[in-house]
Amino acid sequence: MPKRLGYVVLVLLLVGLPLVLRRTSTEGGARAGDPVLVIVTPHNEAIRYEFGRAFSAWHQTNFGKAVRVDWRVLGGTTEISRYLQAQYTAAMQAWWRSQKKAWPAGMTDRLFDPALDAPAAKLPAADRALAEVRQAFLKTDAAAAFTCGIDVFFGGGSFDHGDAARKGLTVSLEAVLKNSGDLALLPEQVSGEVWRTPYFAGNALSVFGIAFNLDRLRDLGAPPPAQWSDLTSPKFFGQLGLADPTKSGSAAKAFEMIIQQQCRLAVHAAHYSDTELAFFERMIAAAKTAPGVIPQGVPQAYQRAIEDGWRRGLALIQLLGANARYFTDMSSRVPLDVGQGDATAGICIDFYARFQAAQDRKPGAPPRMAFVTPVGGTSVSCDPASLLRGAEHRELAERFLAFTLSDAGQRLWSARPGTPGGPEQYALWRLPIRRDFYPSDEPAHQKHFAAERPLMAFDLGEHANNAYALATNFTYEARWTGKHFGVHRDLIKAMCLDSGHELRAAWKTIIAQGGPEKQPEAMRLLTQLPDQPEKFTWASALDIAKRHDRLDYLRAWTDCFRRNYRAAATAAQKPR
Repeated sequence: MPKRLGYVVLVLLLVGLPLVLRRTSTEGGARAGDPVLVIVTPHNEAIRYEFGRAFSAWHQTNFGKAVRVDWRVLGGTTEISRYLQAQYTAAMQAWWRSQKKAWPAGMTDRLFDPALDAPAAKLPAADRALAEVRQAFLKTDAAAAFTCGIDVFFGGGSFDHGDAARKGLTVSLEAVLKNSGDLALLPEQVSGEVWRTPYFAGNALSVFGIAFNLDRLRDLGAPPPAQWSDLTSPKFFGQLGLADPTKSGSAAKAFEMIIQQQCRLAVHAAHYSDTELAFFERMIAAAKTAPGVIPQGVPQAYQRAIEDGWRRGLALIQLLGANARYFTDMSSRVPLDVGQGDATAGICIDFYARFQAAQDRKPGAPPRMAFVTPVGGTSVSCDPASLLRGAEHRELAERFLAFTLSDAGQRLWSARPGTPGGPEQYALWRLPIRRDFYPSDEPAHQKHFAAERPLMAFDLGEHANNAYALATNFTYEARWTGKHFGVHRDLIKAMCLDSGHELRAAWKTIIAQGGPEKQPEAMRLLTQLPDQPEKFTWASALDIAKRHDRLDYLRAWTDCFRRNYRAAATAAQKPR
């Protein structure tokens, strides 16, 4: 067996093992011979159960047959992406060779590289054979040619679905969207966050925040946290539950929110208003300059403020890591541990916290757990669904996607169990995306909301639950952090996980020696960014992966952080 093919097979075995072990299905009244739909998802068991059951019943009513949903549960979106890429690589390679064509050297590593989508004349000669295979992949959407064996990618964040589209794993949803009624109910973008594209459709909305255990807070003598920065207090040392952003898309998005907020605060501190900010960003977008290059008419001080806020955001995340009790692979574990008192507080997505708080609360007893959305600290982002290339059950997959956007599908997110058209067993505690599930000045939308309101498990008319109202508190600026999303994941891994032992030891020493206010030199050392393999800045971070191998820069960053943390601990111990 050739070395490269052996590597691909090994990857398939490694990532496919969880698939064998964690395969579930929802019968929903289906019988032998009824159609099967295969969906990969990071969603929890409650969502899988309710959507599988409800879609099967909906399909029975509208098309005369129940459906068995075959759920594939691999973990977070990172694991899903790796699995899909491995499956498509093996399938595409087999299809290409079946046509008596040679698989070019290096193709396995470049099949999903959008750089190969440039016109052939602009590509290096060595890349043209690779581009031919890539273009054949993008032009083929027939299961008879190749398939990953899965029809729908359901759940996860817009970044992961957008990334899947850029790589070519998913195909256009235009036919589905065309038949989904009034698209005005499904906005393309709200407050800077993308909710719908031709390649994915958001179906639920999320905000990020802080779950905290009320009993544990009283034991610590700490006030309830209200902002992200509250969690950096030394009182939370060893008390925080956090998720690994390289494993969890929602954790990565939450950390991005923290950085975005610090950028905006820094811009405001530099005396630029939101109106000026929006004007400057339009000018920068129109100029199409290189990252960090500011066109004439935009103050250089404005860009410096953004970069200063970016550094402060990273430093804030660093202190969260210093207070961490653990970093888990599964973001759903955080509210579970907070509810049980195994962690005092943690960062999580809203519906995980609502679901867990409801599970933990005993009838007649006061709540044990609460959740707060930091004001101005989070955008409202979407969980989309996408259609995978070469879906074997294409028509059924399109029907499922249309179902998620219909009244019947949207109602599942927020209705009480047992209500007409609502969930059967589980309240899902999620925010639907459709505009007519929220209060509105538009009479038709308001009428629909009024009809849905009595069915809701939690009131979407309240400001804290009204996604469209919450979106007005925060505008996401993609230029600030959007293209940093992937590299932030890697930096946080090196900064807080791979060097976590040294980070926590240094922070413990700083606390013991009077705290951060009395240890400015130790804090300066603690929060230094890496200078290897090159100086890490807002601008250099954007394309560092083009200049250095990922494993090389991760190793260099980890070494830098460990040295910095040891130096910070030493500085804190020096007599003042």
